[in-house]
Amino acid sequence: MSDSLHHLIETPLASELVYDGKIVHLYKDTVTLPNGQPALREVIRHVGAVCVVPLTDEGEVVCVRQFRYPHAKVLLEIPAGKLDSKEEDRPAAALRELREETGARCEKLTPLGQLLTTPAFVDEVIDMYLAEGLTFGDTDPDEDEFLDVVRIPLEDMVDMILRGDVTDAKTQAAVLKVWAMKQKKGDAPCSNE
Repeated sequence: MSDSLHHLIETPLASELVYDGKIVHLYKDTVTLPNGQPALREVIRHVGAVCVVPLTDEGEVVCVRQFRYPHAKVLLEIPAGKLDSKEEDRPAAALRELREETGARCEKLTPLGQLLTTPAFVDEVIDMYLAEGLTFGDTDPDEDEFLDVVRIPLEDMVDMILRGDVTDAKTQAAVLKVWAMKQKKGDAPCSNE
């Protein structure tokens, strides 16, 4: 961290585990603010996750529809999943989730960067990938996963995101990154042509 940002840094003093769940771990931390005053921070610790934009040779994004309990509705998302541990190899986890949720394997996996999902109170980091050169086999979802696999042209996905029809943050970020990459390379049709 550069010295010019030091005036923004909060210093941790103590951390207390409040809830230790299967997916989230809630901590109550005491910090010292940059002005020297103490403050409380509630932080959800998460092992991390991966997500993948599977793009077919025909320019379709392979997505999943699944019910998301916290929002009580079915969402359209790209394949994604929680890491088994913080040390798990991210590309390997991405390939696992791609195969389990869509049945796809890929020839080329390109990193798209990381997404901080809710940085105000959750430390989850999602590593995003683009998968190309797809071949398809059987899906193998987790026992508690119920998914419909759908294919949507990349340009249509971008339009759906811009209209607000796709509300999942990781899907928005990763698909828009892929669209921007393809536009820069001249690989994607421009929607205003």
